[in-house]
Amino acid sequence: MPNIWKLKQEICGIGRRMYDRGLVAAFEGNVSARLGPDRVLCTPSLVCKGLLKPEDLCIVDMTGKQVGEARSSLADHPPRKRSSEIFLHLAVYRERPDVEAVVHTHAPHAVAFAVTHTSLPQCVVPEVEVFLGEVPLAPYATPGTPELGESIVPFVRDANAAILSNHGVVSWGRTLDEAFHRTEILEAYCRTLLLARQLGPIQRLSDQNMRDLMTAKQKLGLVDRRAGREKFENCDLCGNNEFGRGYCANDQSAAQGQHESASPFGSSGPADVEAMIREIADRVAAEFNE
Repeated sequence: MPNIWKLKQEICGIGRRMYDRGLVAAFEGNVSARLGPDRVLCTPSLVCKGLLKPEDLCIVDMTGKQVGEARSSLADHPPRKRSSEIFLHLAVYRERPDVEAVVHTHAPHAVAFAVTHTSLPQCVVPEVEVFLGEVPLAPYATPGTPELGESIVPFVRDANAAILSNHGVVSWGRTLDEAFHRTEILEAYCRTLLLARQLGPIQRLSDQNMRDLMTAKQKLGLVDRRAGREKFENCDLCGNNEFGRGYCANDQSAAQGQHESASPFGSSGPADVEAMIREIADRVAAEFNE
């Protein structure tokens, strides 16, 4: 049984870091930590994560039922209610006994991928491959419902984070710091990709580069479902999309039964976009010459 008071202070610290980094606004986001086999400590609903106090936190069982009352840090405020999105956290804990903490944010650069249904490219940045790994794009589900938790179940065992379509990001780990660091890595990576895409096509690491990274990852004791493969055809470690390399398309489609990754060019590639730009320029020039 962990030290509950210490864990409450750590969660409040993570909440402040989330808010200070701009990963959440107003009442957005939530954080939780496992207390035992059937108890989870979580942030309350409708409280800014930058202003959390230890006494604001709630305890729930594995069905999402709040166990006891969380006293508000405000004198005249009624007892706090647990986060409405606790089902998202509980889905992770049920699927991964090794996970001790879950962090959910609305990190803006990652949410840009979420609202465009664009899968994250892989085989691009070594540190992302080693310390984060593949990041699936989960289908949309209404926030605050059990369906939100169900939407990530197909991906939890093979991943350490997921992008939630039209919603946000969720990451998990063996500690609160590890779960939060994975969110930070993901957000920084998404920001880098969006900046880089303005300069030109994303350049992938080679198949051999990726084999070497998988070997290094194994030596660090980090698990990756892509490790151990001998042959790769055009970096078949990963799936394809127009942006670069994404979560294995076949695996994701089978798990979701529907979700397709969108290209930042819509259904067209860069060559088609250039042709479209030339056509528009020609039409504008023709209008001025008439």
